[in-house]
Amino acid sequence: MSNFTYPPSKYVPFRDMEALERCRKIKREDITKHPNPDFKISVLPDNMIEHMWVTDMFYRIKEAADAGRKIVIITPNPCPLYKKVAYLINKFRVSCKHVYTFNMDEYANEKGEIAPETWPMGFMYAFKKFFYSQIDPELRPAENQCQGPTDKNIKDYGKMIADAGNADICYSGPGWTGHLAFIEPDAPEFEGSLEEWKKMGPRVCTLSPFTLAQNSLHGSFGYSGDIALVPPMAATIGPAQVIAAKNRIDVNAITVHGTTTSWQRLMTRLVTHGPVTPKLPTSIHQLLRTDCWISETAARNIEPSDLIEY
Repeated sequence: MSNFTYPPSKYVPFRDMEALERCRKIKREDITKHPNPDFKISVLPDNMIEHMWVTDMFYRIKEAADAGRKIVIITPNPCPLYKKVAYLINKFRVSCKHVYTFNMDEYANEKGEIAPETWPMGFMYAFKKFFYSQIDPELRPAENQCQGPTDKNIKDYGKMIADAGNADICYSGPGWTGHLAFIEPDAPEFEGSLEEWKKMGPRVCTLSPFTLAQNSLHGSFGYSGDIALVPPMAATIGPAQVIAAKNRIDVNAITVHGTTTSWQRLMTRLVTHGPVTPKLPTSIHQLLRTDCWISETAARNIEPSDLIEY
């Protein structure tokens, strides 16, 4: 047996070798076990999670409409799945006049200037494209009820969400660094003890190089590894907005274009069973009432293979 050992690279934000090794060893059959009964972990078939997310968002919108109350949603990366939610809204003629959405993040340049909604690679642009514009005009919420971080509102963005009653549901999923929204573990803008960090609200922060690599695989950036095209900073909600939400669903199901390659496989274990720390932002869910959905691919045992390369 070789005794060749080494610590994680200095560029890796979370460097607790004992926790890393422990989480690597968590088996598929044990991943749903957690000491917090309110942190409910489920392992689901890969092809079910998309259906469940669409159904959940539509159900919450319709249930609130039927009850005659508004609903406030913190919305994640506006992927094309939003079109399916819009389809159901149109199909069942659900008025969305009661819907208030707050995008959890948006890109920013090196000066901290937040991308406008007219920027084709931005999140608000995608939200309007895949969700808002897909809803029949007579069913849409007022446009000012769909907000994202901007240069004008970033200092008040947390108050805007609080004034709306805080989120009825916050959807999220961990990034390669364990980030929640764009709350990065190594961003100087989010430095502080756990208790200080939990109270932090929206701000513009520096993106991790690992996030640049992750997002360079998104279709909006050409899914070609163009790390130079991904903006260096981003505006994001803070931990305080996640904690204040009445309900939370955290989805761990990203693969590389439908293959069994998943950069979330280790991070899923770290954020669900590692220490709760700002160095693993999504780990805050372990202290909260959260439904954590893990795909079978992400839950697979971590095992080396000399038959698989990139």
